[in-house]
Amino acid sequence: MVVSTVSPVADPNSPADSIAAAAADPAVGEAGFGFYVHVPFCVSRCGYCDFNTYTAAELGAGVSRDTYASIVRAEIRDAAARMSAHGRAPEVDTVFFGGGTPTLLSAADLAAILAEIDDSFGLAEGYEATTEANPESVDADYLAELYDGGFTRLSVGMQSTASHVLKILDREHSPQKALNAVEYAHKAGFEHVSLDLIYGTPGETAADFEASLRAAVDAGVDHVSAYALIVEDGTALARRIRSGQVPQPSDDVAADRYLAAEAVLAEAGFHWYEVSNWARSEAARCRHNLLYWEGGHWWGAGPGAHSHLPGVRWWNHKHPSTYGAALAEGLPAAGHELLTEDDRYLERILLRTRLASGLPLSLLRPQGREAAERAAADGLARMVDDRLELTLRGRLLADAVVRDLTS
Repeated sequence: MVVSTVSPVADPNSPADSIAAAAADPAVGEAGFGFYVHVPFCVSRCGYCDFNTYTAAELGAGVSRDTYASIVRAEIRDAAARMSAHGRAPEVDTVFFGGGTPTLLSAADLAAILAEIDDSFGLAEGYEATTEANPESVDADYLAELYDGGFTRLSVGMQSTASHVLKILDREHSPQKALNAVEYAHKAGFEHVSLDLIYGTPGETAADFEASLRAAVDAGVDHVSAYALIVEDGTALARRIRSGQVPQPSDDVAADRYLAAEAVLAEAGFHWYEVSNWARSEAARCRHNLLYWEGGHWWGAGPGAHSHLPGVRWWNHKHPSTYGAALAEGLPAAGHELLTEDDRYLERILLRTRLASGLPLSLLRPQGREAAERAAADGLARMVDDRLELTLRGRLLADAVVRDLTS
C-alpha cells in the first residue's frame, strides 16, 4: 500500500468534511478508482514483518475472523453513501486484498466482500480483483471458489525456495507449498498469478536466490515481484541482528541479487515495469499497483487502511477492535492530511520515476529538469521522447535519483 511520506497539514475540518469535499471533486476516478481491503489476521508473525497484522492472541474482544467480512462490508456501504452524497461513487477498476493473510478468511467471505464492492460501487467492465495468499492457507478447492467468486488475479508469497532462508524469515510454509498454490490457481482458471520473492536475507547465497527465480519462472507465473529485505525497527529480525544472532543484510549483496533478478527474468521473457516488478506482458501487470503509482484514487477499507481522494489522504484506526468500534459510530478514520501542491509534486516524481514508462519531463520544475539532465549524463537515466527513463544502474540507485529530482 502506498502511503504519504509528508507530514500532515493542519486542517480545521474533520476527516469527514475533508473527504466530503474531495468526493465532490470532478477529478475523482479520472486516472482510475481502486479499492483496497486490509485483512489483518495472521496465524503467526513473520520475523521481518512490521505490517498492521494480529495473531489470535493479539485481537482482543469484538473482532474475529468469523465477523470480519460483515464489518468490512459495512464500511464499504458507508463509503459508497459518503461518495454519492457529495458527488458520485465511481465504478471500481481494481480491487486488492492485502494483509496480513487475506486467505485466512474463507473464500466465501472474500467473495462476499468483493460482491459488496460491486453492489455498492459497481465493478467496471474488465475489472481486476487480486488477493494476496500465503501458500499454507490455500488449496485447490479454496482457489476454485475464489475464482468462481469473481477474483481475477492471485499474488502468492513464496519469498524463497531455500528452506534455511524461510526459517530466518519465520515463514511456516515449505518451498513446495508455494509452487503447489500456483498449480492450483492455474487449474482453477486464474490467468494472472504472481509470485513474491525477498532477496538479501542473511544466509541466502547467490545460488539460493537464482534457484528461487528459476522456480518462479518454471512455475509458469506471468508476474514476479522481488523486494530487498528491509530490517524494520521493532521486529524480531531486528532484535536478532542487534544481538548478533544473524548478520545485518548487505547493500552490496542486495544490488547483486537485483542484477540477478533482472538477468534471469529478462532471459525468461519478463519485462520490468516498476523497479521491483516484472511481468510477461502488459496484461500481466498489476493494474491496482499501477493505479497507485500513476496517481489514481482509492478507498481503503479495514484496520489501518489508507485512502486517497483529490487533495486528501486518510487512514483508519489500526487495531481491529478500535476500528470496529469507530466504524459503529461512523467514519473509522484515525487521522487525515491535506496534500499541498509541494506534497503532490513530491509524490508524482517519487512514484513515476520508478516506472519503466518513465517520468514525463513536463512534470519537473526547473531544478528538477537540471537534475534529470545530470542523471542522464551520469548514466542513471536516459531521455526518451520527453520522458526520463531509469537505466539498470539507475534502478539500483532510484532513491538517490528521486532525491536529486525533488531537492
